[in-house]
Amino acid sequence: MEYRYYITTAIVVVVLQLFLYSFAKTIGWLFNLSARSQKITHLITFLAINTMVILHVTRTFTLFRVMAFVLVLLLFAFFVSFLTACIYKLTKGNPSVNRSLKVIYPFAFLGLIGLGFYNAYVPTVVHYSIKIDKPLDKPLRIGMASDLHLGKLFGAKQLDQLAEIFNQEKVDLILLPGDIMDDNLEFYRSENMQNSFSKLKAPLGVYATLGNHDFFGAQESIAQAIRNAGITVLWDQAVEINGKFAIVGRNDDLVKNRPSAEQLLQSVNTKLPVFLLDHRPTEIEKHAKLPIDIQVSGHAHKGQVFPASIITKIIYRLHYGYEKIGLGHYFVTSGYGFWGVPMRLGSQSEVMIIDVEGKDF
Repeated sequence: MEYRYYITTAIVVVVLQLFLYSFAKTIGWLFNLSARSQKITHLITFLAINTMVILHVTRTFTLFRVMAFVLVLLLFAFFVSFLTACIYKLTKGNPSVNRSLKVIYPFAFLGLIGLGFYNAYVPTVVHYSIKIDKPLDKPLRIGMASDLHLGKLFGAKQLDQLAEIFNQEKVDLILLPGDIMDDNLEFYRSENMQNSFSKLKAPLGVYATLGNHDFFGAQESIAQAIRNAGITVLWDQAVEINGKFAIVGRNDDLVKNRPSAEQLLQSVNTKLPVFLLDHRPTEIEKHAKLPIDIQVSGHAHKGQVFPASIITKIIYRLHYGYEKIGLGHYFVTSGYGFWGVPMRLGSQSEVMIIDVEGKDF
């Protein structure tokens, strides 16, 4: 288990208390509860939710997904409560406005939940066009999707949709930079997702690397399952494609002894265009000094649910989107799937399409 999960849990517990207080105050306002009833409501929600947290932290029960879902719902309620409180203050407590806000509140809350589900399950296709400083015999269209997190809530239907998107976009090459599975293969196998996963095809091949969620103990089995779907897993290795370009794939940095990108490039003809799959966008500035033309990454999910995007933007040099840095072109996707709960706010499930043109001979 990574230390970041312990840090995340501590932050969640602190923020949770603020959300619980806001929730209790909102319930009191919506239903005109007396001060005593508000205190009872606050006490009940405080005990129920914090008991759940304690049971999870002490590993009495595994309740992470339930906790995450509750936290997101409380966050959405906080957003709506904050907005209604601002309107109430601006109108100086106008009674008619107050009544209207009470009617609108549940619709706004449910609308925010609906938007969260929509952003998680309805992907957008984002196009980029770049020109690299090495020759290509013809333009190349790359399809990239990261962070599928295949599991109980995201599976065969979404894989079928992804295959359809890549087919419609007529991609030449597909790159999948990590977090293919959601920790293990339990639901991948029980839902027989291999049939759908194997639909991902491209003329120049489909290549994947493993992310942190693929390295929670089942990495060998996960890598084999991906291979069984006809996808090439690059396990800290490089391949040359028809003498036209090279693809380098790195394992996630959970593998502390993984080779550096510089070490992996020693076996690569860097006169050719070099495409790197590296799940986390943590070493972009190092890679910008190497003969890497394109790097594709994921991991950050663009925060998945606002305001986490503020944190990811602080942590990473490039937490989302595209930027030309140094010698290369860098792409970080918000991810095709999601982590924890099937909701996104301030981000959306996406597929990147990258049109690459080489320099003139």
